[in-house]
Amino acid sequence: MDVQQVNERVASIAAQDDDEQQHAQEDRLHRDVLKAIADGAPNAAELASAALKTIDLDFDRWYG
Repeated sequence: MDVQQVNERVASIAAQDDDEQQHAQEDRLHRDVLKAIADGAPNAAELASAALKTIDLDFDRWYG
């Protein structure tokens, strides 16, 4: 996993018009980044910083 892939996923989340889908995709992204870090990603800090950009996205976080 690289930062560009994370940025693309963040952009994809931002482009959605469905809070529940955005929340689910955000959770998957964060889980995937954590797994990459746990597996020894050499760019751990950069991956985490890129993934945390989703926090600034304006959508309701909930599941139905």
